[in-house]
Amino acid sequence: MKKRIRLITAVVLVLASCQKKEEPVEVSPEEFHASVDKVIEIMIHDIFSPPVASRIFAYSNIAAYEIVAKGNDDYKSLAGQVTDLKNIPDPKNSENINYEMAALIAHMDISKRLIFSEERMESFRDSLYTIWMDKNETVFNASKEYGVEVANFVGDWMNKDNYKETRTMPKFSVDSEDPSRWQPTPPAYMNGIEPHWMKIRPFAIDSAQQFKPIPPPEFSMEKDSKFYEEVMEVYEVRKSMVGKGDKSDEIAIAQFWDCNPYVSVTRGHLMFATKKITPGAHWIGITKIASRKTNADFAKTVYAHTKTSIAIADGFISCWDEKYRSNLIRPETVINEYIDDSWEPVLQTPPFPEYTSGHSVVSGAAAIALTDIFGDNFAFDDDTEVPYGLPVRSFTSFNQASDEAALSRMYGGIHYRAAIEVGIKQGRDLGKFIVDKLDMTKG
Repeated sequence: MKKRIRLITAVVLVLASCQKKEEPVEVSPEEFHASVDKVIEIMIHDIFSPPVASRIFAYSNIAAYEIVAKGNDDYKSLAGQVTDLKNIPDPKNSENINYEMAALIAHMDISKRLIFSEERMESFRDSLYTIWMDKNETVFNASKEYGVEVANFVGDWMNKDNYKETRTMPKFSVDSEDPSRWQPTPPAYMNGIEPHWMKIRPFAIDSAQQFKPIPPPEFSMEKDSKFYEEVMEVYEVRKSMVGKGDKSDEIAIAQFWDCNPYVSVTRGHLMFATKKITPGAHWIGITKIASRKTNADFAKTVYAHTKTSIAIADGFISCWDEKYRSNLIRPETVINEYIDDSWEPVLQTPPFPEYTSGHSVVSGAAAIALTDIFGDNFAFDDDTEVPYGLPVRSFTSFNQASDEAALSRMYGGIHYRAAIEVGIKQGRDLGKFIVDKLDMTKG
């Protein structure tokens, strides 16, 4: 009798262990933040250029957002609003789908396709998969199937944006005969990056030329020229910092907004890179700060990241269109050639033409998008650069932060005033256009 009871008990335990768990699964905004942080970590490791990084943010966030909009009546699809994007497929069986889970799965899947170190993303993804499957295998399988289906759909749209074609286009040709034209700068003397980025399909703007800025001051080293005046301003601003040392607020601002993934360090016969986030990643970090401060739920968090990343991505397309049209020489090259051959900027000069300032453009665009989402006079503490050894800086609004980001390029010695002032206007005009065009929320 006892043997029979033990046998029945064993059978019951086996059957119980084989039953699928049906616990409810809640996917939190923190899991989305963790996914974005992982993508940024991989971007830094893989050393993506600022324009390419902005493309990664935009497509992964749009994939997540479209699923959120499918499952949440408060949000509207971007289909028909973003260039060439069609409605994502409806789920075959929505009964067991967790739309937040499916959105995060699509975000991770698109991100994995766009970075180099795929195994790092897979490791992060699989850790979440294990947790979700253990809680509710039925919901996990249904959500995964839909998330991957949407990722494939967005991936097909993504692959038609002309990015692959630009990989085989000619390198930028340096015109050494024209003194106004950009030249590679020390210490690495890299070629101009992404000279064909203006050919990438825009997301919300009509074309790369839509927000074409006024031309920069005409190159002239005559002392009464506007260009010479701007060169000397950069020169004198840097000289004024010498007596202040590294504790200068101008240097602190320059370093905080550096965001140059190409910094090369030379020691003896060795040259190596120090890795940092891009300008777009810094503003995505600010988006996380604002989302957390307002206790934004999963849907609003994805919405904020998506609108902001579209503004950043189109900002780079617009800015790069002007950079390789005006093709203007950097302050470091001019000052070393005509004024002081020992002069060095605070920041390492990035490897592309000067006008307009990329950080100014994307900061202006991102600030407008974030202000539309979270409101004006939104005070926040920016700890984005803490992992890179820099202290927190506090701002009273997104626009104040973007003004400081733009001015940092002067303090850093890498841009003239015109590139900063015209650049921030270019970005803000573009950001306002995007905010007015994209109808993403109901009510």
